[in-house]
Amino acid sequence: MQLDGPLVSTDWLAAHLDEPGLRIYDTTIYLRMKPDGFGYLPESGRDEWAESHIPGAGFLDVLGELSDAGAGIPFMMPEPAVFAATMASHGVADGTTVVLYNKGFPMWSTRVWWMLRSIGFDNVAVLNGGWEKWTREGHPVTADVTTHPQGQLSVNARPQRWADKARMLDVITSGSPVTINALSPEVYSGDKNQYGRPGHLPGTHNVFYGSLIDPDTNEFLPPDKLAPLFAASGALEAPEVITYCGGGISATMDCLALELCGQRNVAVYDGSMSEWVKDESLPLKLGSEP
Repeated sequence: MQLDGPLVSTDWLAAHLDEPGLRIYDTTIYLRMKPDGFGYLPESGRDEWAESHIPGAGFLDVLGELSDAGAGIPFMMPEPAVFAATMASHGVADGTTVVLYNKGFPMWSTRVWWMLRSIGFDNVAVLNGGWEKWTREGHPVTADVTTHPQGQLSVNARPQRWADKARMLDVITSGSPVTINALSPEVYSGDKNQYGRPGHLPGTHNVFYGSLIDPDTNEFLPPDKLAPLFAASGALEAPEVITYCGGGISATMDCLALELCGQRNVAVYDGSMSEWVKDESLPLKLGSEP
């Protein structure tokens, strides 16, 4: 069962729940503000998944299972073979079809979507509208646990899907490629100091992840509504784009939106602000201009 894009509708998923090669995963994490106001404390959604989830859905622990525990920075992409082995242990295999969802903004789903794409697994999509739309429409939910056999998952790594701190320093110096900050305008400008040092990487444009979603349906906006959000940056016409945020999570929502608009040469700065702010020699710019 081949997918034809990065999103599937709730009706599509409801009609395909019994497909034997389908793998569905809840990726929910909640972010609670740290007591000092800088950064977040992640909280797994596993307990809520255990109480109620889409039939057949397993749970993926993005923080505990799908992050590099030795990186010193939250949520960093593990080595591709390590990540693939973890996904295979959940039943993902060559030839399966993966659908991801979560509660709230779909950043955790788009993160795992991006990670899978970065190891060469393309038959993966995000449930458009997520848990909220699924339950609002009265589709079935269950507490039953479905298990899948160990998968065999190939790795065809695409390192160009990721950028590191050295690459971002080059970007600041050269002024290219186009770089998009996915954080809120208040955090981007530095009016809100979210990560310990305020502002944004010089030269980077702001396309807030929250602006990509229809607040009434929790779905991504259609391409004709998304494209104007990226117009000022020139991202849709650029040869390459890099996105970043606080920890490489919400930036992947911008990646998916860019793909919906036809821009497929995109990378994520995985360390994002969580890494950048730790080195006080690295520049940050205040204000609403790139």
